[in-house]
Amino acid sequence: MSALQEGTKPEDRVPTSQKLVYGAGAFVNNLLAGTIGSMMIVLNLGLGMNPALVGLLAALPRFFDALTDPLMGYISDNTRSRWGRRRPYIFVGAILVGIIFIILWQLPDGKSESFYFNYFLIGSLAFYAAYTIFATPWVALGYEMTPDYNERTRLMGVQNFIGQLAYFIPPWLLLIMQNETLFDNMVDGAAGVSIAIGVFVVVIGVLPAIFIRERLAGVAAVSSEANASSSLKAVGHNVTNFAVGFGKALMFVPFLKLCIATFLVFNGFILIAAFQTYVLIYYVFGGDTVQGALFAGYVGTLSTFSTFGVIALVTWVGTKLGKRRTFALATFLSMLGYGLKWFCYNPELPWLVLLPAPLIAFGLGGLFTLMPSMMADVVDMDELKTHERREGMYGSIYWWVVKLGMTAALAGGGFLLNATGFDVELGGDQSERTIFLLRLFDAFIPVIASGFAIWAVATFGITKEKAREIRRELEDRRGAVPSASG
Repeated sequence: MSALQEGTKPEDRVPTSQKLVYGAGAFVNNLLAGTIGSMMIVLNLGLGMNPALVGLLAALPRFFDALTDPLMGYISDNTRSRWGRRRPYIFVGAILVGIIFIILWQLPDGKSESFYFNYFLIGSLAFYAAYTIFATPWVALGYEMTPDYNERTRLMGVQNFIGQLAYFIPPWLLLIMQNETLFDNMVDGAAGVSIAIGVFVVVIGVLPAIFIRERLAGVAAVSSEANASSSLKAVGHNVTNFAVGFGKALMFVPFLKLCIATFLVFNGFILIAAFQTYVLIYYVFGGDTVQGALFAGYVGTLSTFSTFGVIALVTWVGTKLGKRRTFALATFLSMLGYGLKWFCYNPELPWLVLLPAPLIAFGLGGLFTLMPSMMADVVDMDELKTHERREGMYGSIYWWVVKLGMTAALAGGGFLLNATGFDVELGGDQSERTIFLLRLFDAFIPVIASGFAIWAVATFGITKEKAREIRRELEDRRGAVPSASG
């Protein structure tokens, strides 16, 4: 068998330095996503805002974010500049999103609930617009960094490994923001923490734009029909191309299966993301927010450590068993972990809350290692069928579908919390029904969603052999691969 069929050719390998820099983008991406979600509990516990309103504040900006993602993907795919299609947006987006994140959490004292709602809503819309400018081209950049089936998994394993470092931070934020030595109160703590995070995002977020070269910018320029109408003078033609490309991508069956699986695993988790903290505080520790926050930090930290091992294992297994089978195995293990929550979240034995964490880590750890690699395979198949290279469009629609689900999940999470009967004024005196429903939703909603995700990926048809066949056909058609943009 040829080297192409049997192993990764030297020229297809991504240098370690490039993997690390791309991983820096993953760190920023995860840090922003994780911290804004974790810090929003301040709106409820620090400002007394109704949980349903907090849920809406989490959901509405993400709906806007989901709508802007495909547009940003299209713009990135069809940008022509001396710096490439992705890098200018990554650079500008990192600076904007860091600054806006800081402003978002400078909440003035003594205002009404409606003031805080409107302030945070407007600020969040600006934040997610900047986030999209950074994240969508960064995602697309990863899909084109190597054409090799297994090297894609290794690249995404490295970026996911580095990205997981960001998740050490969110579980401890509630405890840090309550530190009376550093801050006057929880709201003041959020303002201070946001400054540190925003500065870090700006400094680290620009690194992929500076140090990574775009390998397939030339291929896209040749193969994209949209290139013929990329001028501002042809806005109508561009709108038509965008709409047609969007529809084609969304109806491409292999791509749709990945979207459904990610929607289920990720948003099954998002729907009840805050419930773990509530269960720890109000069930395991009887209303003690400090102890609950402390153990939430322990669980989050253990989950993050475990995910490093998961990523390494999933990356290795994925190159042996294939991506589809590895996804099913990792997701099933996470289902076992979620189910264990019912037994291990126990007021009599609080340290048992740590036991499910390593298994649960297989869910998102496996998902965000394998899905980007599988998405790169989908982009190749689409290019073979359409003669268009659309990493940006596919990456953005993928997250568009996920974020629409996230919007519903975050809004639903607030209403679901209200449905349990939770009342922040009761402190540790929540009703038995409230505690029961908090525990039930926290443990078993992700189990059900993950089971359907395994079913969705069961017939994903791009195997290692198929991916390599597609690559051969593409290279025969293209001829020599163009040089990267500098």
